[in-house]
Amino acid sequence: MLPATTLNGDCHSAKIDRAALQSALQKQGGLWHGLVTERCQHLFADAPVFIAPAQMQQMREVIDAVERVVALPGWGTQEPNLSSKCGREQSQAQGVFYGYDFHLNSDGAHLIEINSNAGGGFLNALLLDSQRETGWPGAVAAEANLEPIFLDMFRNEWRLARGDVPLHSAAIVDEQPEAQYLYPEFLLAQRMFERAGIAAYIAAPSVLQSRGNGLYLGEIKIDLVYNRLTDFSLQQHPVLRQAYLEGGVVLTPDPRHYAQYADKRNLVRLTDARTLRALGASEADIATLQAGVPQTRLVEAADQERWWQERKQWFFKPAEGYGSKGSYSGAKLTRRVSEEIMQGGYVAQRMAAPGARMVCAEGAEPQPLKYDVRCYVYEGRVQLLAARLYQGQTTNFRTPGGGFAPVCLVG
Repeated sequence: MLPATTLNGDCHSAKIDRAALQSALQKQGGLWHGLVTERCQHLFADAPVFIAPAQMQQMREVIDAVERVVALPGWGTQEPNLSSKCGREQSQAQGVFYGYDFHLNSDGAHLIEINSNAGGGFLNALLLDSQRETGWPGAVAAEANLEPIFLDMFRNEWRLARGDVPLHSAAIVDEQPEAQYLYPEFLLAQRMFERAGIAAYIAAPSVLQSRGNGLYLGEIKIDLVYNRLTDFSLQQHPVLRQAYLEGGVVLTPDPRHYAQYADKRNLVRLTDARTLRALGASEADIATLQAGVPQTRLVEAADQERWWQERKQWFFKPAEGYGSKGSYSGAKLTRRVSEEIMQGGYVAQRMAAPGARMVCAEGAEPQPLKYDVRCYVYEGRVQLLAARLYQGQTTNFRTPGGGFAPVCLVG
């Protein structure tokens, strides 16, 4: 068996079966297929990504260590009073689709961030289903049949909050949902719920109403909200926030999940051995996190000149950012942008180079694309691994030959 690095370095080592993928997309209906074709031309990559067992093992160990640290009594949240405001039952929800994003290179696997409403799970499940008969080297790093696993995840969120009460309705909520790049995924989620006999709606938060006995979409009472908003604290959406805090709806993921996991200031704590010891983390978990999470620090104006001198060693991210918005590689910083960053609200993470995958895009010369690997996690269990191939400073879906890619374990 060829090692992962050799396979990733050969654009002919494996390719996506485009005919099978197109057939799977067309089976979703003409309107859905047209939407993906017009809006998301580079949604799916031309090749899978290969990883080694040691990289897979390290990612699992890092995820397990993070889960144990977050469960420590002293971890808390960045919004101290949030948990006390929540109904006890609501606070039992675990949060769907955590995304642990890693850069893989010759030094190992490096956790660059955690997302609490990571997109792409349904789309990657569709991609994998279309490629089941492809004879790639290695084994696809995903559960065999993802739809029932995803559905049971949402059902479990409901059970944790409401026990044996039947789940009748769900809403997939985001700002201007039909204008979102991943709107096709919202439709896949809606269809999954409907196939299970759960009425499902796609809605903007502005059309929801909080009444005395729950959250409503018109005259329809909404039991569960699949939250895709990037206003993680819901400060801009008081109706939804009120319903959540009063226990009028099961919201997943919710502000507490974001504060505990995805606020990037948590990366500072996860890479500070002294803080971890004070929290009661084990020495084994501290060692795992020190090796698997690049050092992250708060950016403060008092250290401006030192940050400027060391900038090429760091990647700068807004503490409450998402989707790489406002993120900068230090090597490309200008003085003006550096001064803006120093105003506060940023963390700096030591550079950890992404992996590279050679791709032969149609009509183009072979070229190396960067990739990261996203582990979709629920209750500490890895459901699915997916790579994102891209060019440029951060992940995007504008690169010919790039996009979501299956991950295969080899070696």
